[in-house]
Amino acid sequence: MCGIIAYSGEQKASPILFEGLKRLEYRGYDSAGIVTLDQNSELELKKDIGKVRDIHERLNLLDLEGTIGIAHTRWATHGGVTQRNAHPHVSNSAEIAVIHNGIVENYKELKAMLVSEGFHFESETDTEVIPNLIEHWMKKGLSLVEAVARTLQSLEGNFAIVVLHRASGTVIGSKNGSPLVLGIGKANSEIFIASDIPAFLDRTKDVVYLYDGDMVVVENHPKEKKRTWRIFDFRSDLEAQEELPRPVQSVSWDLEHAQLGEFDHFLVKEITEQVDTIQKAAAQDRELIENITREIKNAKGVFLVASGTSFHACLSSSYLFAKLASFHINTVLASEFSAYENFLKPETLVIAVSQSGETIDVLDAVKTAKKKNCQVVSIVNVMGSSLTQVADMTVLLNAGPEVSVLSTKTYTATLAVLTLLAYSLAGRYDEGLRKLKFLWNIVYNLTAQNTRKKIQQLADKIRNEEHIFVLGRGPLYATALEAALKIKEVSYIHAEAFAAGELKHGPIAMIKQNTICIVFVSTDTEKTILSNAMEVKSRGGYLVGIGPKPLESFDFFMKVPESDDLNPILQIIPIQILAYQLAVVLGHDPDKPRNLAKSVTVR
Repeated sequence: MCGIIAYSGEQKASPILFEGLKRLEYRGYDSAGIVTLDQNSELELKKDIGKVRDIHERLNLLDLEGTIGIAHTRWATHGGVTQRNAHPHVSNSAEIAVIHNGIVENYKELKAMLVSEGFHFESETDTEVIPNLIEHWMKKGLSLVEAVARTLQSLEGNFAIVVLHRASGTVIGSKNGSPLVLGIGKANSEIFIASDIPAFLDRTKDVVYLYDGDMVVVENHPKEKKRTWRIFDFRSDLEAQEELPRPVQSVSWDLEHAQLGEFDHFLVKEITEQVDTIQKAAAQDRELIENITREIKNAKGVFLVASGTSFHACLSSSYLFAKLASFHINTVLASEFSAYENFLKPETLVIAVSQSGETIDVLDAVKTAKKKNCQVVSIVNVMGSSLTQVADMTVLLNAGPEVSVLSTKTYTATLAVLTLLAYSLAGRYDEGLRKLKFLWNIVYNLTAQNTRKKIQQLADKIRNEEHIFVLGRGPLYATALEAALKIKEVSYIHAEAFAAGELKHGPIAMIKQNTICIVFVSTDTEKTILSNAMEVKSRGGYLVGIGPKPLESFDFFMKVPESDDLNPILQIIPIQILAYQLAVVLGHDPDKPRNLAKSVTVR
């Protein structure tokens, strides 16, 4: 949930760390801080509550000296949003500084032990036990690397941690269930450790994907003006640790994908990028898709498992698998998947979907599947993420960095991949690919500026509403769920979705004069959903229609050309824009909605 960036190099660290923090702020923005090793080999720390830019205006983060440092932007879990709880945290002796993502589930026991040995604590966080535990083991005679490994072995829960040692300038990073990646500058001129690649993408595209249990040790050699890095498994015997081979790989992402360019916010930028990202998602290795198709056919039970927006994509696609291939797929929320454990067999196939590949509920579901020896296919946007490391096969969404907390382009990219799989299962791969390619011009028009201006008129009208209802049938019911989620996430207006036929079974009691009701319509559902819309209209509701043609009952209409099985990919786009426009007109930050972070890596 938090953002981590570390730097060891020849240049001043604080500007590099500051830029990295700004790119990672989608991971958490309650507080932030930087600690660097100054010219006198002392730790110099600045941290505070608020967003990175605001903290910089108050504290001037750029005047921190030194060429080695670590930085953190926080999404609070243990302890409130206070200056003391902000990271980095420093050990009692000021020898060790630590930044941390995740939860130390046994921190109370560890803290009690340290207190009994005379350690004191400044914060309410679980993180503060880590630097003091390292210090504890070093006092017992262990080396820095041994002390860090022993500390990591004692921690329970998922985490990503970076340690800075004052005396040596050594930086150590490690992960267990939370994301962490190594960035390698040319000839090891500078080394980065970060939660996500965009944090250092302006300086290098060469990365090493770290696996659970990896501990990377970055040592500084000032006389030779170079750095070295080695990777160990912290879970192994301290006296028998052997260096692990991890390849350096080059990423295809460009920095421009992680920058705003001409746009005011990343959310609207990423909505418009769907013109290209849907096409990139559809441009899969055919052999890979056909291999997965065979796995689906041969499996005895198939589960689509995901959370949030990814779950809505799975639910929508389950209708398509049934329609095109007469194939039933179980669609399950990742957080509820353990309830299905008794149905899992070695012949079961689990398709796990996650934008980040780090969603803890999805990873827990995969662990449940693996325990039963199931095959696992992952659909994910981030190469090298934890989900790709545990899956038997992986399909990449190819959507590029998604910086806004709200998932938009990765949602439609997921729908595109699942649509391609459904068509492949039906023996109609080429037809599915052709239909997906045909969407380019429609998406271009749906995201054009004149369309955004029209939707802004609707946002202006409904900005003060307290409740919005959203209706859909079939796969467009899943679209309604995703639409309601988008509105809630960024405008904070209560939005609730229903399968249209369920309206009369209770929810219609909420309809009154001018209640806003968004209705998704396709050629297939027009007749049935029209009667539901009229039930709302007859009670004074205000109808917003999205579909191929206007109906007489609509008070506001957004045309989306009929695309049959691909309607869910297209019809969500106007609501993505509406959610953005509502956030702007209400004065909210579209990229950083309150209480939310991009990757949900804690339970």
